[in-house]
Amino acid sequence: DAPVVLVEYGDYECPHCQEVYPILHELKERMGNRVAYVYRHFPVSRQHPNAQLAAEAAEAASAQGKFWEMHHRLFTHQNELGFDDLLRHASAIGLDMDVFRRELEEHTYAERVREDFMSGVRSGVNGTPTFYINGTRYDGAWDFESLLEAIEKPLGVQISLLAQEFTRLAASGGIVLLLGTIVAMLWANSPWAGAYLQLWETELGFDLGGLHLSRNLLEWVNDGLMVIFFLVVALEIKREIRAGELASPRRAALPIMAALGGILVPALFYILFNVGNPEAMRGWGIPIATDTAFTLAILTMLGSRAPLSLKVFFTAMAIADDIGGILVIVLFYSEGISWLALGIAALFLIVLFGMNWARIYNPLPYAILGIGLWLAFLQSGVHPTLASVLLAMAIPTRRPPNTRPLLAQVKTVVEQYEMASEEEYIHEPAIVQTMETIIERMQSPAQRLERTLAPWSTYLILPIFALANAGVQISAEATGRLLSPIGWGVILGLVVGKPIGISLLSWIALRTGLAEMPGDLHFKQLLSASLLAGMGFTLSLFIANAAFSDPAMLAAVKLNILVASILAGVLGTGALLLFSRIPSQT
Repeated sequence: DAPVVLVEYGDYECPHCQEVYPILHELKERMGNRVAYVYRHFPVSRQHPNAQLAAEAAEAASAQGKFWEMHHRLFTHQNELGFDDLLRHASAIGLDMDVFRRELEEHTYAERVREDFMSGVRSGVNGTPTFYINGTRYDGAWDFESLLEAIEKPLGVQISLLAQEFTRLAASGGIVLLLGTIVAMLWANSPWAGAYLQLWETELGFDLGGLHLSRNLLEWVNDGLMVIFFLVVALEIKREIRAGELASPRRAALPIMAALGGILVPALFYILFNVGNPEAMRGWGIPIATDTAFTLAILTMLGSRAPLSLKVFFTAMAIADDIGGILVIVLFYSEGISWLALGIAALFLIVLFGMNWARIYNPLPYAILGIGLWLAFLQSGVHPTLASVLLAMAIPTRRPPNTRPLLAQVKTVVEQYEMASEEEYIHEPAIVQTMETIIERMQSPAQRLERTLAPWSTYLILPIFALANAGVQISAEATGRLLSPIGWGVILGLVVGKPIGISLLSWIALRTGLAEMPGDLHFKQLLSASLLAGMGFTLSLFIANAAFSDPAMLAAVKLNILVASILAGVLGTGALLLFSRIPSQT
């Protein structure tokens, strides 16, 4: 009946579990009946050959009512876990030796230990010790104060934990994007609609020497904040090409072919409805997009009906789709080229690649020069999205480190920290700095930058973009244009063209042997999920802003995009619920 349940997955031969054992003992004494401590076996037999038998010994002692006595002996005598050692421990705590020996020899409790191990695997345990507090994985520090704080949960810690739990949800990015969209739609169609329009038309600018920049707030969001979003996308693309689903040609073939079909066929649908109208033809790139956040959010919420291989395929396809979308924006939605600004951008780029060649791994110079590169492209007439792609290419990646010397260094530094006397306290900042340097070495600058910027992109930039761009006033004029040639091109391009293109080129790739279907994925599931790709939203809205300047036409197109995205989401979800089997439990 304790209000807090602390579960530890441990290994009796694990030195880290032994280190944390006295801390947990002190914690139990301090908390008393307010915490229920549960120990579950997770013997890592490849590294710790005696761990399995020690866990069985603990269960044999438990059968005689002395689990915790044996638990204490095993951790306080960690170097004595052989068969004869376990017999001595059993004798020391007063067990029935004949019964204990027989159960140990017959491995009576091996299955019980295996049950604990498999429950850990299902919960995501991949090392020891791993802790769960009231069912939520705890990845914080293992010292007494940190564990006590996590259990007692003062208000600040509760808020922090709630934020962490939310961001762990794979669907969380789609949720905040949806909230931004809903707020924008309600605001734009409320009595305060004038304030909404006035806010985004507010002019902001600055002068820097001879450079004068002035944009309204909407343009700063689309040409400024969204550059950070596209930088994260470009870094994801770079990672996938180097070491992910796009690294192997055969693995990459299926998502690339699917993305190609999802670009060409929707564009063809749009062109068929608008050929002969030059102004309308500027919008041909609108239906080529797929919104990754919304798509993966729905796949995640469908649970076991959307197997992991389908989510991996769609992530890779969305990344390939993003490559196509960025190329379309840069090549077809740039105008009024300034060769002087492009020349300045080229100089910035030469310096950036020079720093990469010189193996400069500090991200700060790249950030500063990246801002210069963005400003140059902003003045050049070429869409500033290209600055994000080129900057991502210039930011260096590094080969994975040899972890053995790094681990040895960590151990040495920690020992130095522990041995430091009060007189040597002045050296502790240097020790901490060394630890931070080691941690930084575990990731390349590109990985660190992606990891740093991704939450800002997902939880701040995209919702602001939705708030600024999705506020469509539902007027008679806008709804009247829903079934215009542009409207048909956008809606049918996304809702019909996307799934046809993805399915058709995927089928060709599979039939010709160019690609292979992932193990537990069926073509029916791929076909059903391809409907979700019609949720163009973010990139579709972005391209619409670049394609049309007339406010009335732009409002109608945005409404088309919203309608198409909703239809695609509903149809895709329904198809997956109808055609995907729930895996049988074994």
